[in-house]
Amino acid sequence: MTSTETVPADLAPLPALAARARSTGGSPVRDILAVTARPEVINFAGGLPAPELFDAEGIAAAYRAVLTEAPARALQYSTTEGEPVLRAALAARTSVRGLATDPDDLLVTTGSQQALSLLSTALLEPGDTVLVESPCYLAALQAFGFAGARVVAVPGDEHGMDPGALEELVVRERPKLLYTVPTFQNPTGRTMSDARRAAVAEIAGRCGLWIIEDDPYGELRFEGERVPWIASYDGARDRTVLLGSFSKVMAPGLRLGWLRAPGALRRACAVAKQAADLHTPTVNQLAAARYLADRDLDAHVARVAAAYGARRDAMLAGLADALPAGSAWTRPEGGMFLWARLPERYDTTALLPEVVRHDVAYVPGAPFHAGEPDRATLRLCFVTQTPDVIAEGLRRLGAALRGRRPGPGAREGVRVSDRPIR
Repeated sequence: MTSTETVPADLAPLPALAARARSTGGSPVRDILAVTARPEVINFAGGLPAPELFDAEGIAAAYRAVLTEAPARALQYSTTEGEPVLRAALAARTSVRGLATDPDDLLVTTGSQQALSLLSTALLEPGDTVLVESPCYLAALQAFGFAGARVVAVPGDEHGMDPGALEELVVRERPKLLYTVPTFQNPTGRTMSDARRAAVAEIAGRCGLWIIEDDPYGELRFEGERVPWIASYDGARDRTVLLGSFSKVMAPGLRLGWLRAPGALRRACAVAKQAADLHTPTVNQLAAARYLADRDLDAHVARVAAAYGARRDAMLAGLADALPAGSAWTRPEGGMFLWARLPERYDTTALLPEVVRHDVAYVPGAPFHAGEPDRATLRLCFVTQTPDVIAEGLRRLGAALRGRRPGPGAREGVRVSDRPIR
């Protein structure tokens, strides 16, 4: 019960919320988006695909086809594991990309975010230790925190987590699982090298460790060569859960994701899913399968990636003028995000209200850290706006950062995780 809620004198107070609900806050990114929804704000804060690049016609045609040809099936309950025709198509796409997969290896989920929730339910007891990257995808931190896990960050650099540091933490902390977004990571945009993937797989195999390999962005490559999934390495084959999603390559509103996992864990996730939502919407699954059968998703993804690459280049071209001298940033080969670090004296959370007053927004880096946050960091999404809008947004960002010089009290600014930025 919040401080604003009162109980009538003749009624007893209600029992308290569960401890996990009381101790887990909301999403700082949601808070930021709520106050940057004004149309005049150029928003680099969200992780939203560009809506003008959705194949709306192709998706609509797929829905029309399934609702015309098989309405009873499309509108009926389905199996928890997912529609067989969709799992077969997903298995074929995964196998072609170097990881032999059978349809029965897959569980369709309501977005890959649900997969994280199901895995947390199936694997984690309160107090279990989870290792994550530093920084880490924010919603994964929330999922593990809600499960009552103890989350420990693995140090790394521009090539991903440090295998030596990982092994030390595995020996010392005895974690149950490691969570990683190795390709075009959220929030940094970095990609783990082939050598480090092999090392992570070897450590997991030798030390006894589950790996959750989250890959929502891997198909959005602008340059460079594809790096194999960790799940394809010998040491990790029987202990890696690979997560995929249509949110970034087809449309997030479909809420379609999937997990590929060893049998016992996959079955446990299916039981957890039965309790959560019975199954992912049938009509969405059948429409996605029909789209894959009738359209060339790879060609569509190539067009989207080319547009995103141009938008990344526009952001990279303007960062030197927008950010203070001494700043550094990543140069992602794909995905949706880049990560910047301002000089040490800056606090990007404290600066954000002033930046929003200039009608531009970013996400401060602090909430993405499981341990001590680096308050001089920020995440920028470069895919939602066109190059011209990106240039204008960076002009506004530069004006905002030049207009307010950080002072001794800068670190006492708004705490994004507690309330919306105003």
